[in-house]
Amino acid sequence: MNRRYSMLSIAAVVAVAGILFASTYSQSQMTATKYGVSTVQDNLIQKIGDMGGIQLQLPSAFAQIPTDQIASMVQQGRHVVQVNLVAQSVDLPIMGGGKYHAMTFNGQVPGPTIRATQGDIIEMTLTVPSTEYTAHSNDMHASQISATNFGATQPGSSRTYAFIAETPGTFKYHCEGVNLASMDQHVLSGMYGLTIIDPLNGYHNLVVTKTKVNNGQVVLDRQIVPADAKEFVLEYNQLYLTSDGSFNEQAMFLHNTTQTVVNGLAFGYTPNGDINKLVKGDASKNIFAVQPWNDASLKQYQGHPLFVDTGVHYRIFVENQGNMPVFFHIVGEQLDRVTQGNVVQAQGIETWNIGGSEGAIVDLVFDNPGVYAAVNHDYAAIFSGAATIFVAGDPFKLGYNPGDMPNPSDAVPPLGKNSIPQKELVHCECTDDAAATISKQIGG
Repeated sequence: MNRRYSMLSIAAVVAVAGILFASTYSQSQMTATKYGVSTVQDNLIQKIGDMGGIQLQLPSAFAQIPTDQIASMVQQGRHVVQVNLVAQSVDLPIMGGGKYHAMTFNGQVPGPTIRATQGDIIEMTLTVPSTEYTAHSNDMHASQISATNFGATQPGSSRTYAFIAETPGTFKYHCEGVNLASMDQHVLSGMYGLTIIDPLNGYHNLVVTKTKVNNGQVVLDRQIVPADAKEFVLEYNQLYLTSDGSFNEQAMFLHNTTQTVVNGLAFGYTPNGDINKLVKGDASKNIFAVQPWNDASLKQYQGHPLFVDTGVHYRIFVENQGNMPVFFHIVGEQLDRVTQGNVVQAQGIETWNIGGSEGAIVDLVFDNPGVYAAVNHDYAAIFSGAATIFVAGDPFKLGYNPGDMPNPSDAVPPLGKNSIPQKELVHCECTDDAAATISKQIGG
């Protein structure tokens, strides 16, 4: 059991600062060396551990559930969502044909999307294989638990914790490195994911205000769109890389982004050669300015736009997993409603600013056929990868019907409250093994 303190001692604060700033900031920024577990000052970590340090927990402040109480809570009516994450370091492709040294949950970036309902128990188990060269950990923002209670999971071991998901909304989860040290490297190398907590009573209908002419006068026409919706997940982040694909902490401190990624890939939701051929009759004739993933040999990495129907409610879970603001905007569309937590923040707006480790739920209806780009309306982010193509209706007159075209599996979340199922195809920044697992899950 963790020792409990009513306040942090000055010594603990100084020691934590020594790890977070002396070892991380000074060494890596001043020398521009790759920061890894080898740079952690083990003696400081030991001292912190000896006196409670970053394992401190304020009394009665958090809501962790002892795992031996879960069964009785289920008998009382709670539902359990079990989450199994495996830490895995692999090399994954980046735009331009190179690779980077990724840290992943379950061999994919982002990690699997977790979905639960407000009031559910989430039981999370993290396994770190013995082949991993460093420890890993987990911080789930959907909880109200001090993440340092979970602590570092050493290679060759597993750890489990549980909590009640009390607040609806979108929430980041991520690795905290080795007891907070090197957290930036682990997260920005790919160890992050999204938890969606649906409201207990489901989502609200969408009210879209338009105008119409009534008896020669223009009047307001408020249209009620049912809460049931087709859904997407868009998670924004940055890559900061050296020439050999290692994490570049100096570039991160300077906000010198190598690529901006959406669900792990820069420009991952752009047309491919097959779509070029459908539209122009020639796979080599690109229908979009940037199509870096249009070769069928790329398998799960091949680019693929998001196909949407006109006149249908869409709910987009947007999460800023990274280091820079996300100015979420869909070129040619307005955001009919923006919700954070379970509170409507805006209606009928052009752009919504989402800070780091923050999310939003965007509801909208595409009224007219066409091609629309969802962007982070920071021009540097757009040109470094943050452009996602929506194809609404059948603007190219190819003859498909609503719902016929499949969507990328990494952009479609698990079904939850008020979800409308969609056809899916395997698409992910992930290993071949992870792609095979996803294929089985979606029946591909």
